[in-house]
Amino acid sequence: MSAITADPLFLLHHHRHRRRTTSLRPIPTFNHIVNKPPPFILNCTETSSRHFRPPKALISDGAVVETSESSEVTFRDTFILKRPEKVEGKITIRLENGKNEKWQLIVGCSFPGKWVLHWGVHYIGDVGSEWDQPPLDMRPPGSIYSHKGEAFNEVKIDFNTKSSIAAINFVLKDEENGYWYQHRGRDFKVPLIEYLQDDGGSVGAKKGVGVWPGALGQLSNIIKTEADDSKGDDDLRGFTLQKRPLQGFYEEHSVFKETSFDNSVSVSVRHYPEKAMNVLYIETDLAGDVVMHWGVCRDQDKNWEVPPGPYPPETSMFKNKALRTRLQQKDDGRGSSGSFTFDEGFWGFLFVLKLNETWLNCEGNDFYIPFSTSEVTGKAENTSESKEAASEYTDEIINEIRNLVSGISSEKGRKTKSREAQETILQEIEKLAAEAYSVFRSSMPTFIDTDLLEEDKELQLEPPVKISSGTGSGYEILCQGFNWESHKSGKWYMELHEKASELSKLGFTVIWLPPPTDSVSPEGYMPRDLYNLNSRYGNMDQLKNLVKRLHEVGITVLGDVVLNHRCAQYKNQNGVWNIFGGRLNWDDRAVVADDPHFQGRGNKSSGECFHAAPNIDHSQEFVRKDIKEWLRWLREEIGYDGWRIDFVRGFWGGYVKDYLESSEPFFAVGEFWDSLSYSYGEMDHNQDAHRQRIIDWINATNGTAGAFDVTTKGILHAALERCEYWRLSDEKGKPPGVVGWWASRAVTFIENHDTGSTQGHWRFPGGKEMQGYAYILTHPGTPTVFYDHIFSDYQSQISTLISIRKRNKIHCRSTVKIVKAERDVYAAMIDEKLAMKIGPGHYEPSNGAQKWSLAIEGRDYKVWEISG
Repeated sequence: MSAITADPLFLLHHHRHRRRTTSLRPIPTFNHIVNKPPPFILNCTETSSRHFRPPKALISDGAVVETSESSEVTFRDTFILKRPEKVEGKITIRLENGKNEKWQLIVGCSFPGKWVLHWGVHYIGDVGSEWDQPPLDMRPPGSIYSHKGEAFNEVKIDFNTKSSIAAINFVLKDEENGYWYQHRGRDFKVPLIEYLQDDGGSVGAKKGVGVWPGALGQLSNIIKTEADDSKGDDDLRGFTLQKRPLQGFYEEHSVFKETSFDNSVSVSVRHYPEKAMNVLYIETDLAGDVVMHWGVCRDQDKNWEVPPGPYPPETSMFKNKALRTRLQQKDDGRGSSGSFTFDEGFWGFLFVLKLNETWLNCEGNDFYIPFSTSEVTGKAENTSESKEAASEYTDEIINEIRNLVSGISSEKGRKTKSREAQETILQEIEKLAAEAYSVFRSSMPTFIDTDLLEEDKELQLEPPVKISSGTGSGYEILCQGFNWESHKSGKWYMELHEKASELSKLGFTVIWLPPPTDSVSPEGYMPRDLYNLNSRYGNMDQLKNLVKRLHEVGITVLGDVVLNHRCAQYKNQNGVWNIFGGRLNWDDRAVVADDPHFQGRGNKSSGECFHAAPNIDHSQEFVRKDIKEWLRWLREEIGYDGWRIDFVRGFWGGYVKDYLESSEPFFAVGEFWDSLSYSYGEMDHNQDAHRQRIIDWINATNGTAGAFDVTTKGILHAALERCEYWRLSDEKGKPPGVVGWWASRAVTFIENHDTGSTQGHWRFPGGKEMQGYAYILTHPGTPTVFYDHIFSDYQSQISTLISIRKRNKIHCRSTVKIVKAERDVYAAMIDEKLAMKIGPGHYEPSNGAQKWSLAIEGRDYKVWEISG
């Protein structure tokens, strides 16, 4: 959380006709075969057989097998392929001179759709990256549309050159897909004076915008930057400055958007008993050269294998792990097809398709076609109705297993249940698991559910895992379920409700929801009446429905609780706001005595003061009693499973221990955020003092809470931004953050609502986010993924990394062996199961006794796992 100011953003909506789009996502390697993944992925959905034309004849060992022979269709289905096309558009920026010192900034976008301009200003003397509110006469009443060519829309902002505005800042958001558009990874900035420091986001500077004459142009040298943790500076306010006339300019910036096209691929399998073989026929309407990478498997594990020849025409070997075949163009030129013949004995057929530089797979997995008739419901048809019924049935089974696991896992449960009762529960779990397994053996992969099922069985049967509020089960993967702008919709809980199933399928086990209470600030971090849960995110009933839905899909829910400070509702006799209302109607005894702003009559603070609101005195017994009662109420009434605790620097960790022992959360994490060590403007290599402060706080809670690993985030910033990967090893060869000292209590992250989103207080190096996720999702600790990254181009890569982590059972206490920490590359092995590297430098794990297989590769990162 950061210091709260008045909301600096104004939203201008552009409404146009909607176009369906899909995300462009880097593809994971198919079952670890492809060493260099292509740039885009196409997802498919399944549909019933339609537009399918069986072959008149099939090729088998160079001979023709007529379809009239005795045969049986064992599989037939059509899959819909959603193919994105990347289209280029333009963001235009114009600064135009008007009359009587009036100017206009005009921002336009050539794409149709619903666009939102988020904007604010810097005033003369402001320092840092935070935006401020523009004057009232500068705020447009709404969008102003003008058309230029096809579907061109613009927003016009008027301003006066006599005002004290130093710069106008903005970013654009495509409401259809949730993407944010910036300039070189920074907010767009139109400087109206010269002294503002160029952070890489300035536009118009080359056209002479906003020039200040003389030595005043050097003032930027004395302005502090974000690295100094500066929130403001008054040093410049005393200067008398004179501007030269502004010069207009016009700039265009490329922006890319995706449009989705639907294609299909149809597959049938025919079994010939007399010849003891299966013949697979594939047909697609994709235009152009389609190459199929394929293999077979011998059992339900679906491990790729190259079958013996002969093979179809235009087939070649790919790295001795797969075959690739160019499908034959149809006579009418509308697509292509191919046929493949196999002896009996193989379980199924696996493949992915490649069209130009675009890969097609099945919802993030390889296409899988079964040969065995026992695997196909109704022998020939795998209908959507049967899939939905199976899904509902298996979901119910898994929910039962989770409930049983939760009962036996909890500390409280183990104390109260007899050994006989525990054994009965375990036997019930085994029965349900066996029942679920028979349903899961279908022609389509059941990746998410089976992983969750196996994970639950592993946790309890082999051997039981201790559940602690500081670690959860140890296998948690956390997503932050909001950003800084989420409150603006007024129905965020309802929007998340719709995404619950998707988040579960992506592999998340825990979600952190925004602050739920009535608040002075719309984001929720200035709480007022703690028992009033009607907020800008939604009302109390919507929150309860959301939590219930998340539990149904197997996701644990953390509430964001602000315990350090609370906004008063009444003034005291001196006109100071320090008297509280609502159910917890505290007086000024609840406020610490050493914050000069709020005249508290409590004891001195046990931490640092947050000066924007009265800091609560947790040494008061009545305060602690009320907070514990409130937390228990949230657990029981709303259903929260744990807590994210805001600004824990403000009060002693021992009080947190008291609150956690009372509310008994499944998982808890504190936000202990302070500055790293710098010398002469450069980050120090040794950050032991910084992580020690976080460790001290965790110790004060007696390990009942974890803490966000701010140290690791900061070091990743420096390592990736400056290509100094040697920073990722401390002096003893361990990870240099909290994860290197107390991994089980380290909650790792690369971005959150404060550091990223539209606040951007400490934004992760642009374009290098996946290197950060490759690090935290393979290393010990509890990794956290930011909402904006989940629903972005990174989703497929993040989902694959989560899958790899879960498949290899990497947990918060896993071991790390750093193999390389050099200028341009960092490499490590985790639990001797995974190998990973980030950075442009070279590293490959050696294939000695263990054979390594590439699991995923992206821009400057790779992850390997041991092949079977």
